[in-house]
Amino acid sequence: MVCPWSESAAALAERVCQLYECEHLSTYQIAAVVGIDRQRVGRMLRRAGVAVKPRGAGRRRAQDPRVGLAEDLYRHRGLTTTQIAALTGVPGRTIRGWLRARGVPMRTRGRMNREDRKDAPAVAVQELYLGQGLSAAQAGEVLGVPARVVLRTAHDAGLPVRVGGPPPQQGPAEIELIAAIYADPLVRRTLARHGIAAVPAGGPIWQRFPAALPLDADLARELYLDCGLAARHIELLSGQPAQTVLRLLHCSGVPVRGAGGRSPFLRRWRGGAFTVG
Repeated sequence: MVCPWSESAAALAERVCQLYECEHLSTYQIAAVVGIDRQRVGRMLRRAGVAVKPRGAGRRRAQDPRVGLAEDLYRHRGLTTTQIAALTGVPGRTIRGWLRARGVPMRTRGRMNREDRKDAPAVAVQELYLGQGLSAAQAGEVLGVPARVVLRTAHDAGLPVRVGGPPPQQGPAEIELIAAIYADPLVRRTLARHGIAAVPAGGPIWQRFPAALPLDADLARELYLDCGLAARHIELLSGQPAQTVLRLLHCSGVPVRGAGGRSPFLRRWRGGAFTVG
């Protein structure tokens, strides 16, 4: 390639440096202007002591107008980067790069973002879910929130959460069972040692325990191992769901009895070890 410039090599190098430093042309543009290849332009600049910027770090480029649109759709309209990519035709990773470069906080992934989670009033949940016996779905319809929000609010507020369906109706068999549990001398001594008063039978469990009693690992272990109660029996004493009792026992390292058969408490009761007054 013949250089159209008639200057000497020194003049050519000076011209290259001027185009790069003063007119802010890229090495590609300089090569096209002076008629030499880009690699030679780079060598001239380095020999002259000019710091050559890494590739892609040249002059400031005009911002893509879709960047502002992507930010508005993501920040104010609540669209995901995947949805924005479908609308704009820009890859999702490019959109995420644009948003991070503009300092936009990225939302967490999932069907429902933590940032968008709704809350339900704990007092209203207690009245509808416990006081009126509505299901989580029914209470959610009244409050305008999903059933999972009702259940999460109940858990956070320490309310007894029913497992699987509407509240069971208390019949004579369950009333007799509750009376027998409180009549067991082992249970009475354990409850007295922990300062827990008896809650007599009468109505479903969510009425007997508007707020579940505190149940720690020591009390659960004593009731389950020393008194021989089942998880369901501990639920009738505390208002804590049986699944919560089993989870607490598991975390405490207590071996759980297999399903089926009578618990030690039932064997004592049916064997006449104590009477129900």
